[in-house]
Amino acid sequence: MTARDIDIGIDQEDRRSIADGLTRLLADTYTLYLKTHSYHWNVTGPRFRDLHLMFEEHYTELATAVDDVAERIRTLGYPAPGTFAEFLALTTIEEVPGAPAAEDMVKDLVTAHEIVVRTCREILPTAQKASDESTVGLVADRMAIHEKTAWMLRSLL
Repeated sequence: MTARDIDIGIDQEDRRSIADGLTRLLADTYTLYLKTHSYHWNVTGPRFRDLHLMFEEHYTELATAVDDVAERIRTLGYPAPGTFAEFLALTTIEEVPGAPAAEDMVKDLVTAHEIVVRTCREILPTAQKASDESTVGLVADRMAIHEKTAWMLRSLL
């Protein structure tokens, strides 16, 4: 079965465009997952316990999100990227080498969550125009989670 064989009421061109946007969202989400997991492992300082536990909550949620976004791409009939090279080429979230100070980790995560929100906003008009309510719901939910997470992280600064 190919993308051409799928008949779910969304034409192939729209499905392709939506899937392209979702691949960027997947790359951003996976990159944010990796960054958050790394910060969980490497955070130090007086707020260690709180940040360590919070980062674990965040990366656990992101792991589920990665699966949801990838499965939506597949539902639309396209392959989901799955390599570091693909994610690196698609994401706009910058890697941070080493282990920054705890406050810098929080600042960096705020920026990364805001990037994911903007990626979500780029996808929504195409999905809405195509009446792809499944993608609209998924992306709107992801956007709300990232907006709230960015707000909570900003509150720590």
